[in-house]
Amino acid sequence: MNNSKIIIIGAGLSGLVTAYLLQKKGIEVLVLEANITIGGRIQTLVETNGTSIEMGATWFGKQHPNLLEFLAELDLDYFKQHTKGTSLFETMSFVPPQKFEIPDSDEPSYRLVGGTSSLIEKLAASIGLENIKTDTKICTIRENGDQIEAKDSLENSYFAQKVIVTLPPNLAVNTIVYHPQLPQPLLNLAQNTHTWMGESIKFALAYTTPFWREKQYSGALFSHVGIITEMYDHCTFDTKGFALKGFLNGGTNVLSKEERQSKVIQQLVQCFGKEAENYTAYHEKVWRDEALTFFPYEDLVMAHQNNGHDLYQKSFLNDKLHFAGSETATQNPGYMDGAIVAAQTISSKLK
Repeated sequence: MNNSKIIIIGAGLSGLVTAYLLQKKGIEVLVLEANITIGGRIQTLVETNGTSIEMGATWFGKQHPNLLEFLAELDLDYFKQHTKGTSLFETMSFVPPQKFEIPDSDEPSYRLVGGTSSLIEKLAASIGLENIKTDTKICTIRENGDQIEAKDSLENSYFAQKVIVTLPPNLAVNTIVYHPQLPQPLLNLAQNTHTWMGESIKFALAYTTPFWREKQYSGALFSHVGIITEMYDHCTFDTKGFALKGFLNGGTNVLSKEERQSKVIQQLVQCFGKEAENYTAYHEKVWRDEALTFFPYEDLVMAHQNNGHDLYQKSFLNDKLHFAGSETATQNPGYMDGAIVAAQTISSKLK
């Protein structure tokens, strides 16, 4: 039997920020994470040469003030996304790509120096690894007198005064059994709430040189015809690591990794030349295959559908159960900024 004042389910950004903010208020927390790693939809791969490559959350901007303020609090640096040079837009398969320049006047996107996982690492160090338990999949949450009990897949029980579930809502109601059962309106809502990035396929290619920059290309590619639908320069802040990174057509999840990789290289060679074949590594992440992140919808769900709904701001099981994943946020739900907002909202309510 384990006792903790507040249990947080999920060690993604919202869960870790919630733990961080509650600890600042002097509240004891225990974060339980089903995966063997922390970070949720933040996942930074590091090549042997130090190139950091994002397979999850990457960009943010001035429209995300809560995240920017939080990065300042944690003293984490960020840099402007590289867009200088000629960008490409493939409109039809039988004509060459259109060339255009992204104006400097456009609102810039930013990336974290050292990769987005530096945010996760900073939070984990502050919270303390002794307060984060990985490889712990919660299957049951039960009201138990004046406490609430979370039981994992190995039948270990964790007791607290409150439990905060920070998983995407659809995942939270389909992979955890609640006693007593949650209200039907909440269950219906959660099953029709979009999980941001759930349908995304992200890919990246590492190179020994930024050949596209040398040819005056920005690295940005947008396409209506190829497997790559959107791509950007992904070089490191110090320009010592070189990569391209973007999104693949979500429908290509039915293909094998090798088939997708072949189509990616073919498209890049057509757009940038034979140098595109000289990559040192190919990475991809099919987020719909991540069972600890994405649960399939029963019906058609649109992007951001039901994100930030009023019902997620309420508590359940006699004020012992709260939901605070990014999709519940009242501002920028689904994004990193939304994760910060959700954490700030729930932590402000608890004493």
